[in-house]
Parts: sequence; structure tokens; C-alpha cells
Amino acid sequence: MQVKKRWLFLFLFPTVALFLLVYAVPLVMVFTTSLTNYRLMDRQVRFVGALNYIRLLQDSAFHTALKNTIIWILIHCIAHVALGVFIALLLYKKPRGWKLIRTAYMVPNIISNAAIGMIFVNFFNPQFGVLNSILRILGLENLTHNWLMEPLTAFPSVTLTWFVFAGYTTTIVLAQAISVDDAILEAAKVDGASAFQIDCLIMLPMLKKIIGTTMVMAATYMLQMFDLIYITTNGGPGKMTTNLPLLLYGVYKSEYNYAYANTIGVCIILIGVLTMTVINKTLKVNEADY
Repeated sequence: MQVKKRWLFLFLFPTVALFLLVYAVPLVMVFTTSLTNYRLMDRQVRFVGALNYIRLLQDSAFHTALKNTIIWILIHCIAHVALGVFIALLLYKKPRGWKLIRTAYMVPNIISNAAIGMIFVNFFNPQFGVLNSILRILGLENLTHNWLMEPLTAFPSVTLTWFVFAGYTTTIVLAQAISVDDAILEAAKVDGASAFQIDCLIMLPMLKKIIGTTMVMAATYMLQMFDLIYITTNGGPGKMTTNLPLLLYGVYKSEYNYAYANTIGVCIILIGVLTMTVINKTLKVNEADY
């Protein structure tokens, strides 16, 4: 038995060492430096306790970034995932051309966010963009806007750049739906259940855990959303489309203030842990089926 334990330790050691070097140690450093005055050009690092966190709570830019991040997480976890689940249930019924539709719907998700961002920058361009051009052709020139730079339209325009691309959710939920035993659905049909009742009362409860998993993925995606916002609006106009990752980057880039930037990073980590805990507890993602 002792020999087996030694071999087990030997095989686990590379994985544990890699985890410590790549994740655990940097994570500890993020928390530790958030309690200091660490800047790139400073030779001395002093412990300042909770001063960075007090500054964070008083920072109006942080309030805006936090609000935007939470709103985008909610939109992504609820509306975006719901869109993906809806399309998955449609494709599950295998309408004509469903394989082609599934492939075409997935394509935008394999394109880099930088490319998607440039596509929408041109789509919303106030002079020659597709959206304003269509409005002018329809005689609705009074509805044209500088969509990405006007306070009224910037936030929904940025949201649109990723909202319609629910390919990953669709693919994952569809794969789980296909694995559902057909006998269960046939029994429901024999009992007189309509297609809508089957979807709502049978399919959705059976897909609950995988939907919870996609919600966790959606929340994680929004907590690390940076490139699309940076390319389309760079957080503008003002700070109206700034989220926490973009705020962190701005603090680091403009002030070289690693300590304050890591304080924002700690906030991102805590929001991520809280969000995933709520989703896992609500949908019982990690509980075994009996």
C-alpha cells in the first residue's frame, strides 16, 4: 500500500507543481500586493492595509465598471443562455437543414473577438456603416447615430456585438439534448403532451444542470471580456461602457499602479466565485442524480 502511495505522489507531483506555479502562487501574489503601494517605478514596497480597497469603494469609475460588469453578467447568464437553449431545442427537432444551421451558427464563435470587434466597428460606423446606410435608404435618416460613441446607444450597441453569438451554449445544450432517452419523450407523447409541454416540463428539467454549466461559462466569459469592448468603444463615451477588466488595464497602463490594479483583480475574482456559487447552488449543478 505504501508503494502505491509513493507512485501516486510521483505521478501527481508534476500536476500539483504546475498548479502551484501557474495559479496558486500568482493568486497569492495578487492578494498580497493589493495590500501594498506597489508601483512599477517604485523601489520600495510598503504595506498599506485596506487603503486600496477604501479607494476602490470611493472610486466613481469603479462604481460604473462594477455596474456594467454585473449587468452584462446578468444579460449573458439569462438572456444570452436562454437564446442558446431556445435554438438548441429548435435544432433538436431536426428541421430541414438543421446541420447546416448548426454549423453556420457556430462560425462566429470560432472567429477571434478582435475580428468580431472590427466587423461591428464598421457595421456601426456613423458615415459608411451598414446600419446607418440602411436607415438612410429607408428614409429614416433622423434615426442615424454614432452608435458606439453616443451615451444613449453605446451600451446596447456593445452588448449586441456578442449577444447574438450563443453558439457554444447551443452546441453544448444540443449535445446533452440528443443524449436524452427517446423512450421518455415517446411516453409523454402517448400521454397526450404537446411539443411545448415536452420542452418545458421534460426537456428543460433534464437539461437543468448543463444549462447551469453554460451559465457558469457565460459569467466567466463576461468577467474576462476585454478585447471586444476595447476595440469598439475603449470604455467610452466617458466610462459608460467600461467593465472591470478594462478598468484594471487602464489603471495599470496609465498609472503603473500594480497594487490598485490587483485590488480590482481581487474584486473580479470575488465576483466570479460568488456568481458561480449562486448558479451552482440554485441549479444544483454539482449534485449527483439519484
